[in-house]
Amino acid sequence: MNKLTKYGVSALCGSLAAISSAHAGDLSVTGGVDVTWVSLDDETTGNPVGMGSNLTFSGSGELDNGWSVALTVANTNANAYSNTQVVVGIPGIGDIRIDQGTSGTGIDRMDDKTPVVWEEAYGTGLGTGIQTVAGVSGAANIEITPSAFMPDGLTTRFAYSPNAGGGSSVADKASSGTTANAKRSGWDLTFSASSDLLGVDGLSVYGGVSEIDQYENNAAIAGDISEQTLGATYAVGSFTVGYQWSEEDTGRASTNLKYTNEGYGITFQVNDDLSIGYNHYESDLDTTTDVTAEASSIQASYTMGGATLTIAEASADNMKYQTGAAYQRDATTVKLALAF
Repeated sequence: MNKLTKYGVSALCGSLAAISSAHAGDLSVTGGVDVTWVSLDDETTGNPVGMGSNLTFSGSGELDNGWSVALTVANTNANAYSNTQVVVGIPGIGDIRIDQGTSGTGIDRMDDKTPVVWEEAYGTGLGTGIQTVAGVSGAANIEITPSAFMPDGLTTRFAYSPNAGGGSSVADKASSGTTANAKRSGWDLTFSASSDLLGVDGLSVYGGVSEIDQYENNAAIAGDISEQTLGATYAVGSFTVGYQWSEEDTGRASTNLKYTNEGYGITFQVNDDLSIGYNHYESDLDTTTDVTAEASSIQASYTMGGATLTIAEASADNMKYQTGAAYQRDATTVKLALAF
């Protein structure tokens, strides 16, 4: 998934004054724009030219007691609010992240970590509708990353949301959620182990579990939501290979009972500027008529200073878990990304 890696603005002191006064922090604004051309074989594309822009504000500071604080506010296309997060770092203990919006916390941070040059096979403009694990990330949540007693090479995280189906409020102290949503509280537990722990250079292993309570408010809901994932990547020389499995039990009573996913990828770094790769993903839906949605993509990326040119040749079958010619698609996507 293409996620923001540059963040921006500082407005920490007011919300953290109850903990301790903060020293003057740093303020920054970063952004980028993507210009794309999408071509769908044997289909009417409409206008193939697209553009996406992102603005991110971030800031950081330090409290009198030595704790660090950081704030991120992300705006996506058309200056639309996307996510806000505050991270408090406590020396010798770890980080506490308060997240409001749609962001990669909990098991969602590893929904698909198979190696890619640009995007996952299903994420290059095809609109496949493939379902991956998400956990509590879609709602306001608190994530703890402990550092105490952790061996080198091991990172664990615990995320909790009191209302995993209510979304999150945009305004401070505003209410969110709806009584019509069956989701209630939920938690995610994840781990990531690197070669420092595993003892094999280039090898990393990761996984996680998620449990979300559901209120059985009608015949469609029969239980809670349960998600699991496990994967590994291995880098040797200029090659990186990886495989990941995930599963979601939806808790529904009849249709759309379970999603079982498998994905793999391989990338090759030709030189400092050019990389190529292949990615494949399959998702089995257990419902009244079982359907397997799948997508494959060959990609290449070339970097020129602050500009990156990417091309993806992708194909998908049974998009949105439906069969028939209308749900088979081939596409070529060209993207020019500029970072500022």
